[in-house]
Amino acid sequence: MKQKVTSGGLSIRSDCHMHTEFSTDSQASVRSMLDAAAERGLDAVCITDHMDLDFPPQEGEVIAPGETPFLFDADAYFRTLDPLKEAYRGRLDVRIGIEIGLQPHLGERYRELTHACPFDYVIGSVHLVRGLDPYYGKLFEGRPDAEAYREAFVETLRCLDGVSDFDALGHLDYVVRYGKHQAEEYSYRMFADEIDAILKKLIDMGKALEMNTAGLKYGLGFPNPHPDVLKRYRELGGEMVTVGADGHRPEHVAWDFDRAGGLLKSCGFRYYTEFIGRRPSFVKIP
Repeated sequence: MKQKVTSGGLSIRSDCHMHTEFSTDSQASVRSMLDAAAERGLDAVCITDHMDLDFPPQEGEVIAPGETPFLFDADAYFRTLDPLKEAYRGRLDVRIGIEIGLQPHLGERYRELTHACPFDYVIGSVHLVRGLDPYYGKLFEGRPDAEAYREAFVETLRCLDGVSDFDALGHLDYVVRYGKHQAEEYSYRMFADEIDAILKKLIDMGKALEMNTAGLKYGLGFPNPHPDVLKRYRELGGEMVTVGADGHRPEHVAWDFDRAGGLLKSCGFRYYTEFIGRRPSFVKIP
């Protein structure tokens, strides 16, 4: 899958969701991702490798012997990434983040992790529903996609009740990427009650919502979440939207960022949000 480049330039200048070889599902070197970002004309990136505590084995998952999926050594992470801030100075502002896998019982453990490490940005994402990652398909067996989607949204709200130490909710309708029929059984209106509860909770918590362009990359035809969800978040008073491509390879960096600003504007936003030292910074969309 080759990155699409257009001549119009990038409307979003920082990719705040990307993975490297510290994530179980990426083999990309850190420098390869940073070089790709610089070549794409970005001003800043935040590396957000996966830390999914208590991630159970998944049917069909292939893990190297002795490896625990979606965990990494935080000390080694900072030892590797910290020097790159200086190495790329003048070319790229390098920030250090993490993507934590939300589960309702993990609030205290994630609090300890995020307070112990000097992260710039923490994404909280729901990757599991009843211990099943939608990516592997078992969640959808023997029932309509819509039933699994609703269960995932209900689980997301449970996760927000249990975990609060993050800055933005990642790829809200991630589950739709992997449905048997993807968006055929999905719209904001179909799940308005569940989605509104999530959005109101985020606003009450003072958390951002991520617009994740990987949905465009994987053929959904829209980012995660759907623009109708982004519009509803804005209608409810939500102001903080972060942007990330969820890249696992260099060619994924800043995927469709030439369109991303226009999408956000169409949903009522004039600014997108970056986090530096866990504090939000608002950047005007050109």
